Amino acid sequence: MWFVYILRCRDNSLYTGITTDLDKRLARHNTGQGAKYTASRIPVKIVYYEEHPDKSSAIAREHSLKGLTKAKKEELVASSLVNKIDFLYYSKEKIS
Repeated sequence: MWFVYILRCRDNSLYTGITTDLDKRLARHNTGQGAKYTASRIPVKIVYYEEHPDKSSAIAREHSLKGLTKAKKEELVASSLVNKIDFLYYSKEKIS
């Protein structure tokens, strides 16, 4: 299983990549070992991801996402269940 993911960086920019292990890849990004782009923008968090059956389809989708404007990527991120879960988790913590 391959994943295409979008990270939100400390400076609010978005980074798109692929991996077979989201947790491990996120940890590498947050230690400065993930990509040159994210190394100076940590911490980062996953705000969107998709599952793909193989590397070639993940690469194709990554390329497609990288071609989107930031506004279009933000629309995709806003519709993501990842953000809805994150919002509910943090809202619950603030209420408690």
